[in-house]
Amino acid sequence: MGEMDEGVGDTPTPDDLEAIAEFESQLEDEIDPIAELRKERDEYLDQARRVQAEFENYRKRVLREQTVMVERAGESLVESLLPVLDNFELTLANIDNAEPTIRKGIELIFADFVTVLERSGLQRIDALGQAFDPNEHEAVLQDDGGDGEPVVSDVLRSGYRLKGRVLRPAMVKVTR
Repeated sequence: MGEMDEGVGDTPTPDDLEAIAEFESQLEDEIDPIAELRKERDEYLDQARRVQAEFENYRKRVLREQTVMVERAGESLVESLLPVLDNFELTLANIDNAEPTIRKGIELIFADFVTVLERSGLQRIDALGQAFDPNEHEAVLQDDGGDGEPVVSDVLRSGYRLKGRVLRPAMVKVTR
């Protein structure tokens, strides 16, 4: 039993300590590159995720901007056609003595024109008899008839909304 117990519990020799230190050094040399590679990999993954998120945000922003640009282009066209619509209304109001076929032709063209604009999202602002709203009405005349709330008593030029947003306020006469 004495031979087997020999060496157990003995203090390590300087050669043993040197061998242990060399082994630990080799182990550290092998572990350090793995840890560095894992850290580098994690940094690259984080960077890739950030770039992917930035690209997704960029794509969404460009899509929104393009949508707004298309809507604005349509809005500009419809807005430029409003004076033509006004002239049609003025013509219809003043051709009472015209030949019936001419009047009917103008009415049909006007109706088609209004239908096309309505399909584009144009809506007339119904102002007559409504309470004055500075967001939808532009008061150019005022008649002080009392102390009540201001009410639209006459529409001098029609106002319009395009897709729910005021494109041109109605030009009105306001009475109290």
